[in-house]
Amino acid sequence: MTSKHQDSTQDRRASVFGVFIAFLRMGLVSFGGPIAHIGYFRDEFVVRRRWLGDKAYADLVALCQFLPGPASSQVGIALGLSQSGIAGGIAAWVGFTLPSAILLALFATGLQTFGGLDADWLHGLKVVTVAVVAYAVWTMGKQLCPDRPRATLAVLAAIAVLALPGVSGQVAVIVLGAFVGAIWLDANAGDSNARVDFGVTRSAGVVALVLFFLLLILLPGFATGTGLLHVELFDSFFRSGALVFGGGHVVLPLLQAEVVPPGWVDNDQFLAGYGAAQAIPGPLFSFAAYLGSIIDGWRGAALCLAAIFLPGFLLVIGVLPFWSRLSASTYARSTLAGVNAAVVGLLLAALYDPVITSAMRSTADAALALGAFALLAFWKISPVIVVVATAVASALLRFI
Repeated sequence: MTSKHQDSTQDRRASVFGVFIAFLRMGLVSFGGPIAHIGYFRDEFVVRRRWLGDKAYADLVALCQFLPGPASSQVGIALGLSQSGIAGGIAAWVGFTLPSAILLALFATGLQTFGGLDADWLHGLKVVTVAVVAYAVWTMGKQLCPDRPRATLAVLAAIAVLALPGVSGQVAVIVLGAFVGAIWLDANAGDSNARVDFGVTRSAGVVALVLFFLLLILLPGFATGTGLLHVELFDSFFRSGALVFGGGHVVLPLLQAEVVPPGWVDNDQFLAGYGAAQAIPGPLFSFAAYLGSIIDGWRGAALCLAAIFLPGFLLVIGVLPFWSRLSASTYARSTLAGVNAAVVGLLLAALYDPVITSAMRSTADAALALGAFALLAFWKISPVIVVVATAVASALLRFI
C-alpha cells in the first residue's frame, strides 16, 4: 500500500505514453553521466511533476546505487513503475535509452560502411577515453574509497585483475571484495524510516529475482551447448549488465573481456565507440548498441541493448518490495562497501589495459589525454565539449 507521505505526489499518475514522452525528453538532453542524470530526474519528476516526494526519491536513488546495473536507468525504470506499472517501467527505459542507442548504432554503421577507423579524429576518441576513465577512477575513488582499508582493497583488486585477466578474474575480484567487505569493513546503516512503495508486490519481486538468477546461472551453459551467435551475445551482455557495480564506466572492462577476445570487435573499434559514447546524452550502457551493431547490424544492436539492461530491470522489480529492511542492515552496507572498492580497482586496471595500452602511441597523445583530464576534473567542462575538442585536436596534430 502506498504511504500517506506519497499520496499527494502519486494521486495523478501519468499514462504509459506520458511516461515515454517524459523520458524521451530526458534521453535527448541528459548529458554528463549517471550523477547528472539523477539530478535531471529530480528536477523533472520530483520538483516539477511531483511524481515522488524528496525522501522517497532519495531512498530510490540509494537503492539503485546499492544494486548492480546502470543506476540512473534503474532510477528511471522505478519512476516509470510508480506511474504505470511494468508497462511504465518499460516505457521509461525505452524513452531514456532510445536516442543514445540509435546514435551509437548509426555511428557503428557509418564506420563499417565508410571505414576510416584510422582517421586522426577517431584516434582522438580513443585518446579521450583515457581521460574519461581516469576521471571516473579519480571521482569514484574519492567517493567509494575514502579511507585506507577501502583504498588498499581497491589497489589489491587492480593487481589481481592485471594478474588474472579475463571475465573469470573480474568476477572473482568482485566476489572477494564482497567477502572482505562483510568481514573487514565498517559501514553504518542509513536512515530507513521512509518507505519506498512502487506498487510492486513481494510475489512479483520474488519472480523477478528467480528469473535473474536462473538466467545468470543457465545462460552460459546454454550458450556453450548451442554455439549460436545470438545466444552467446545475449549471455555475454546479460552477464556484463548483471555484474556492474559503481556506475556505467565499470562496464568497460567487463565488455572488453567479453567481445574482444572472441574477435567480435577489435580494440580499436571498441575504444572508438566508447569515446563516441561520451559525447551523447543518455545512459552509457547504450554503448551495447554500438557493439551489437558492429557484430551483427541493427539486429545485434537491439539484442545486445536488451540483454545488458535486462538484469538491472529485473533487480529493480525484485528488490523494491524488500528495500526498507535491507537498507537498515549494517552487514549489507559493509558488503556493498567491499564490492564498491573492488570495482574501483577493476576500473583502475582497465585504465592501464586496454585503455592506455591501446590508445597511447606518442607523447602528443599523452599530452592530449592530460589536457582532456584537466578540463574534466578541474575546469568541469562538459564531456561533450571535451570529446569534440580532443577529436579535433587529434586531427590537427597531423599538420604540426
